[in-house]
Order: sequence, then C-alpha cells, then structure tokens
Amino acid sequence: MVRARRGRRLLGAGPGRARPGPAARRPDVHPAHRRRPAPPPRPSAGTGPAGAPGRGHRPGRGGGRRGGARQPLRRPSGRPDGDPPVRAIRVGARRGPAPGGAEAVRTAGSLGAAVRAWSADPYAEALRTGRGPLFLRRTDGWLLPLEVERWCAEADDADLEVLRRCEGAVLDVGCGPGRLLTALAARDRPALGIDVSEAAVARAVRRGGRALRGSVFDPLPGTGRWGTALLLDGNIGIGGDPSALLARLARLLAPGGLLLAETAPLPDVDERVTVQVTGARGTPGSPFPWARLGTAALLRYAGEAGWRTEADWSLGGRSFVALRTGPETTRR
Repeated sequence: MVRARRGRRLLGAGPGRARPGPAARRPDVHPAHRRRPAPPPRPSAGTGPAGAPGRGHRPGRGGGRRGGARQPLRRPSGRPDGDPPVRAIRVGARRGPAPGGAEAVRTAGSLGAAVRAWSADPYAEALRTGRGPLFLRRTDGWLLPLEVERWCAEADDADLEVLRRCEGAVLDVGCGPGRLLTALAARDRPALGIDVSEAAVARAVRRGGRALRGSVFDPLPGTGRWGTALLLDGNIGIGGDPSALLARLARLLAPGGLLLAETAPLPDVDERVTVQVTGARGTPGSPFPWARLGTAALLRYAGEAGWRTEADWSLGGRSFVALRTGPETTRR
C-alpha cells in the first residue's frame, strides 16, 4: 500500500477510516444499475418557472400550465350507474365554407345556436329520465309539446311503416335517443344516426345503434351514397330553412335516393319561427330558428327543388311523405 503525505491514500485496498453515511453497496452491482437518489420535491402551485415541462409530457403539452397550477381531473363520460363510458364522435371539424353551398353558409350561425340549445340541461335531463314535459317555446309564448316518452320508447307501428319503405343504407337525421336505429339494426339494415345532442348520441349508442354527434350540414361519411334519409319527429324544421335542408339532403343521397319525412298534422302549416327548448321549470335554452311544415307545404318546397313525390300517408295520428331525387331507380 502506498500512501501520500498527510495520510492520503492513493491506491490499494487496505483498511481505511469508516465514513459516516449509508452502508457500502455490494461490489458486484454495476453503478448503472444502482438505485438513483429520489428527485427533489416538485414546487407547489404558484412557484417555479412557468411552463416547465412536467413528468411524462413533452414541452408545450401537459407541462405548459401557468404557474404550476394543477388542473382538475375530468371523468370520462358514461352512464351514472357505472356502465362503461361511451365515446361521442364529433363530426364537422374542417375549415372553409360549409358543404352544400350558400344555403349551408346561411344556416351556419343558426345551427350553432341549435347545438347549444339541444345540448342544454332541459333536453339532456329529459333524455336521462325518459320523460317530459319538454317544449319548444316560441317568442310569443306559444308552446309546442315534444314527445320525449315516444322518442325514448321502442319504435311504434307508424315508425315501422316508415322503416319498411327504407332502401339501401339509411341516414337518420336528428336521430335522438335512437329508437329508429335500434329497429333498423334488428332488421339488418345498415344505418347511421346523427344528432347535435351529446346526450342523445350517447343513449343511441348504448341502445346498440351507430351514431355521430354533429349537424346534417357538417361533412358526413357516405356523402352522395346514402339510399334513404329519415326526417322524423319534426326534424324537417332543422335550421329553420326547408329549402336549404332539402338541398343538403339531395347531396347526401345517392342518385334516385329516398327521403322519408314526417310532417305537421295540419297540411297547410308553413311557418318559420324562433324557439327555445324548455321544461316545465327552469330557464329556457338558447333561441334558434325552427320550421313547421304540413304535407302540402313540404310538397310545394320539394317540387320547387326538383324532388318527385312517391307517396304520402297518415298512421297513428301522424303524417308522412316519401320523396325521391335524381333519375328513376329502384334499390332495396
């Protein structure tokens, strides 16, 4: 053993002084495999450099919160009774003019109001409980009752007669809680529902239907290839502009495609109004434009837009119209 002056040890394995601290590690453990000391504690909210990346996040993502403040955890959406969460897929997230030309651009602002209204508490609560009362309230105070109980029930005889006439793949516009999608699936008829209400789409999916959250004026899958479009339960009023809605549906359908629409029970009704969704109590939702059309009024708009009338009928106190667009064709 060689020692330097003043007792310093330069090399060798001779005994040395015991040093304070943790016990010596085993000599056969490589330094790279040894446990690293614990990192220093993270600074509390409001301290430390703003925007410092956190553990497991790339810069500019999760670690970019100002002042180190932690965000609350969000629960995934799902049924309150513990069923698995349901993903509501949002459509229509692209820039540029809305598809469908000028009429779609004109309805863009009104549809935004409708999305907020149908996503508000009165409608979501009615769908959760499966019952009303729920109304469309006009600016003059007039109330149009909405048949929430029928929407949340199974398809009735009038619904089934409509579905019997469907051709090809079906697009259910304003599908609501999905009773028609469920009935179509039981008949092995391919179908997709679309609705602006997240609560409606979630319930439709739980019932076994395929549904997307979005507007009929959003970019949609299968544009120009759908065999049948459904506009039941007053959905001919979407956007408050029947001409714009009919033009959009003509583009969604394949040539010779079929539109099955429900009309108001009074044949000559033709009104465009501003309404709000409201329950028996509470504050009404955001106002948005809506339309009500009887059979005669719808046939007049359809004729002006180039649609051909195939049939009109009534069943169970409800009225319906079958319209076809494009060249003559038959598809089942």
